[in-house]
Amino acid sequence: MKDSKPIEFIVTENDAKLRLDQFLAKRLPEYSRSRIQQLIRSGFVRLNEETTRPRYIVRRGDKIDLIEPPVEKIDVRPEPIPLEILFEDDDIIVINKPAGLTVHPGAGQREHTLVNALLSHCATLSGIGGKERPGIVHRLDKETSGCLVVAKNDATHRELSGQFAKRIVEKVYLALVSGKLRKQSGVIEEKIGRHPVHRQRMSVASSRGRAAKTEYRVVRSGAKTSLVECRLHSGRTHQIRVHLHHLGHPVLGDKIYATRAAKDFPRQMLHAWKIGFRHPGSHEWKNFEAPLPDDFATAMELTTESQQV
Repeated sequence: MKDSKPIEFIVTENDAKLRLDQFLAKRLPEYSRSRIQQLIRSGFVRLNEETTRPRYIVRRGDKIDLIEPPVEKIDVRPEPIPLEILFEDDDIIVINKPAGLTVHPGAGQREHTLVNALLSHCATLSGIGGKERPGIVHRLDKETSGCLVVAKNDATHRELSGQFAKRIVEKVYLALVSGKLRKQSGVIEEKIGRHPVHRQRMSVASSRGRAAKTEYRVVRSGAKTSLVECRLHSGRTHQIRVHLHHLGHPVLGDKIYATRAAKDFPRQMLHAWKIGFRHPGSHEWKNFEAPLPDDFATAMELTTESQQV
């Protein structure tokens, strides 16, 4: 907007030597890294009154201005795709995302996504995520089912993004994994980054990995499979899948990380079971739980013993 007031930052000694996009991602958690890179390349970010590149290494005393661009017209077509709504008000909508539904449009897919469905259902969605990701505060993999919260306005988006960045949001998943775990509970703290060779994969072996923490507890166990509850204390790409694979117990049906044939299961057996956060409007703590989808419940009953561990 022409009247937008720039968001200004001065780089301190603690933040010196970060890339410009990393610096802004740290200071502006409501923006995704890709969105920040897009804004830098489009000239909406100025460093010492000059445009620059995302990879520029900031120095102490650098002055950085970000001007929020005009809201882009959403060019995604609304589609009347059914949604299982767990909660909805004027600020947020929480849904139980089905497995197989991509969250937002991207290269090669412009239709049949959650965003298409949301545009059909909601009168307004936040625009911070850009024209292809309206309302999207966080994501789930296409094959992962479960709880996902969406922002209906920019103020809500900023508040929720801040809670995710500060690790206030509680996220609990259920994973059906290969094998019987040696320990019934534990914590995995291994950095996660892009795989050095296979660029579609993430890995704990990356030299440029970011801190990640997953707390786990075995819920049920069979001879060859286990149902594991995972509590996330960070939000890295593929975090649970990578950490459980590192532990030697990959998520069943995972076409990227599992060693067992994916054809044995209908999809990646991972479910975002519970989410908790402070409501951006009322500031009341809210907890939501997504019932297990039929395919997950069936696979669980067939592969694990009925008693809890």
